[in-house]
Amino acid sequence: MKQTVERSSEQTTETAKIQKVKTATQEARYSINPGLLQAETGKGTGTTRQTRKEYTAASNQHFRNPRQRAVIWGSLAVIWIAVVWLTGRLLPAGSTLTSLMDRNLAPTWAHPFGTDWLGRDMFMRTLKGLATSIQVGLLAACGGGMIAMLLGLAAASSKTADRVISWIIDLFLSVPHLVSLVMLAFVFGGGLAGVAAAIALTHWPNLARIVRAEMIQLKSAEYIQISHKLGQSRLQIAVQHMLPHLVPQLFVGVLLIFPHAILHEAAITFLGLGLSPQQPAIGIILSESMRYLSAGMWWLAFFPGLALLLVVRAFDVLGNSLRTLTGTGSSREVR
Repeated sequence: MKQTVERSSEQTTETAKIQKVKTATQEARYSINPGLLQAETGKGTGTTRQTRKEYTAASNQHFRNPRQRAVIWGSLAVIWIAVVWLTGRLLPAGSTLTSLMDRNLAPTWAHPFGTDWLGRDMFMRTLKGLATSIQVGLLAACGGGMIAMLLGLAAASSKTADRVISWIIDLFLSVPHLVSLVMLAFVFGGGLAGVAAAIALTHWPNLARIVRAEMIQLKSAEYIQISHKLGQSRLQIAVQHMLPHLVPQLFVGVLLIFPHAILHEAAITFLGLGLSPQQPAIGIILSESMRYLSAGMWWLAFFPGLALLLVVRAFDVLGNSLRTLTGTGSSREVR
């Protein structure tokens, strides 16, 4: 009898120890949210659902990091742009030759974008046109960025220069982009260099205004005032101390000028004031295809226009991703 009582007491003690271990484990497991521990004991059913949703949202927050998304989308945009540009540049010259036996073919596996009225493969022409547009956009965006940087630095040198440059910026902003672009392209005589120069001279004011605002803000910084007292010239201060702070803004601004430059190049080429008809350009392709849309050749305009839209969107995504990573201002400010 005594042995039975001792065994039952030992079992009770062991059961109590096991229960304590389970309770301690549950408390450690659900220490981040007491509502989940309450759910294990069968209490607080209404609160449990809410706490579980909060816990799920907190666990998914790691995957919603905007910087990680910016890196992923920016990398995909870079890969897409590089593939399009390299493919268009490396295509052989004979890939866009005429073939009267293959005129007006609808899209097939052999010709994904179909052929035009001269039998030229529209897929090859579109790739070459996109490579040309990217080249024009690169020249125009870099030129506009250089103008914006120089005028922004000059505006911070003195009050008189600031007034003059502010007036010039307001003057250029008061004229619509396309009107001034058409006038400058006509003055420069068209062609790749003329179109790039015209776009560069019309796409710098917004970026210059941002650079000017950054420079004025930096002028009041303490280390800039100390550099003045130490005898450094304004040019040295601008180059050594101010310019490094402007690099992220300039880089993002130049990238955001890219899509506008490509679209405006296609627009003025479509109007006949841009690149020559002998050069494969998206604007020329779209301009020529307008005459054949009524005949049912929809592929002549649809696929080149869609490809242009995807490239422009890739540059926009890349610029916004870099803006997120560098923490610069809104992308709307440089458009």
